[in-house]
Amino acid sequence: MEKLQSSFKNMVLSLVIIAVVAAGALAGVYLLTLETINNQKAAKQQAAILAVLPEGVEIGEAEEVNGLTVYKAYMDGEFAGAAVETQADGFGGPQKIMVGFDAEGKIINYEVLEHQETPGLGDHIVEWFKNADKPGQNIIGRQADGAFSVSKDGGDVDAITAATISSRAFLNAINKAFVAFKNGEVEAATGASQLHHQEAEAVEPEVEKQPQVAEEEPQVVEEEAQETQKPQVVRRARKQPKEVQEPKAEEPQEPKVNELVETEADYE
Repeated sequence: MEKLQSSFKNMVLSLVIIAVVAAGALAGVYLLTLETINNQKAAKQQAAILAVLPEGVEIGEAEEVNGLTVYKAYMDGEFAGAAVETQADGFGGPQKIMVGFDAEGKIINYEVLEHQETPGLGDHIVEWFKNADKPGQNIIGRQADGAFSVSKDGGDVDAITAATISSRAFLNAINKAFVAFKNGEVEAATGASQLHHQEAEAVEPEVEKQPQVAEEEPQVVEEEAQETQKPQVVRRARKQPKEVQEPKAEEPQEPKVNELVETEADYE
């Protein structure tokens, strides 16, 4: 019996050691390749941004709008569109997409950054919705309105055959990207109007200071008039104490004695 227990403990210990060594090896490989993986993702992201925007544009810094990352593009100092990194939950997992809009909100192009859709079905999202030979499924060049949907749901976009869930997720991501694109434009316009409003307010106080100086002079005259009236108030205050002191001397003390007698009688 002792021999069986000893062998069981050794087996468990051996499995634990093997698991620890394997986990350590996997962690080491991950750390060694982490920098390379991140560099590849960054390079793929930059390539996607350039692929969905017109050539020759200047790309601004990343901005967060509605939880999505927006990269605004400029041509000769004027707004030329934006690339929006969006995502949605597909059939097999999250779909990460980079979609580009021109200044009017039309879709320039899109690139799928990551997806976990079924090979041969849902993975057709990479090219399905930008097939120029099939207008029913092509969204490139269309005016986005934030309401793209598949034909099965009453929309005008043909879904991928046998992959309706993946198609819905893709169009949902495009809709969210367009909303972020429009909100980014509104925030930029609002910020500019607030800046002009603040500059106008900064100029107005200089004009309003002059009438305030003229209004201060009557106050000085009133204060001087009040100072001249102060001696009269003091003289009246000296006459009043005589009238106040007379009733104090005539206060009778007998009621107080009676009150004390009444209270003592009550105790008896």
